[in-house]
Amino acid sequence: MKGYIIANIEVRDPEAFERYRAVVAPVIARFGGRYLIRGGKIKHKEGEMPLQRLVVLEFPSPDAAERFYHSDDYRPLLELRSAATLSQVVLVEGYDPG
Repeated sequence: MKGYIIANIEVRDPEAFERYRAVVAPVIARFGGRYLIRGGKIKHKEGEMPLQRLVVLEFPSPDAAERFYHSDDYRPLLELRSAATLSQVVLVEGYDPG
């Protein structure tokens, strides 16, 4: 079963956020992750969803997503992102029809 990290990000310090963006992708890949959505245009269709910048990462498993998020590799990047943004982040288990 895949694991997903979904983040809603409001960028408050664009320069610091660009430094984060410039270095985070290789760390994500090191844990088997990849971007599915990386801040594309959002069109609201129903209800109220105060989304700013949506990011969806896919990992081979929920455990791999957890390992990435809590890793020593990601910790300084998380601190950089946290200082540059206001974010809501969740880890979601993928659908397994089996």
